Amino acid sequence: MVEVIGAGFGRTGTMSVRGALEALGFGPCHHMADILGDPVAAVRWTAALRGDREALRAAVAGYRATADFPGCLLWRELRELFPDAKILLSVRDPERWYRSAAETIFDPLMDQVFAKLGPETVELMAALAERGFRHTSREAAIAWFTRHNAEVRATVPSEKLLVYRVSEGWAPLCAFLGAEVPPEPFPRINDADDFTAAADNFLGGA
Repeated sequence: MVEVIGAGFGRTGTMSVRGALEALGFGPCHHMADILGDPVAAVRWTAALRGDREALRAAVAGYRATADFPGCLLWRELRELFPDAKILLSVRDPERWYRSAAETIFDPLMDQVFAKLGPETVELMAALAERGFRHTSREAAIAWFTRHNAEVRATVPSEKLLVYRVSEGWAPLCAFLGAEVPPEPFPRINDADDFTAAADNFLGGA
């Protein structure tokens, strides 16, 4: 059963969020990384993005939390399936988010990665594009980002919502989830350079 729904877009520290949630016992936490290379998961999420609630339920079966795409685009639907779940909205400055996204998830290089992963992944990306995940312009991307965050803030009751920057570390996240602060440092995972290097290595080694 999903207990924490990550409503924050990719490139807001979602890999670090995933690591933190799992360290706090809210694992496994679903992330876009779980889908890539898994055609069954890609098919389920494609159907979920196009309105199939049972496909969504199957896509998150066995997970206690979600983060990143595509789950962040289905936060309303996940909240209907799991009404007791808390909503975690990871955020960052819109301009910095756009620069990071343009260098990573919106990089044309990623089209080659998705194509090599197979037709199921290509179709998943088409379904994501139907929900707004596409790079048209800086202005359009930032408007999409800010509109999404505003909708989450306006919809979710304050007691169920944490608007969170990963730079804040453990304290607000642990307080929100009722968990003790772990002794280990907060995870810092997947900066833009790591992301690009991983994509380059995949294409070079595939």
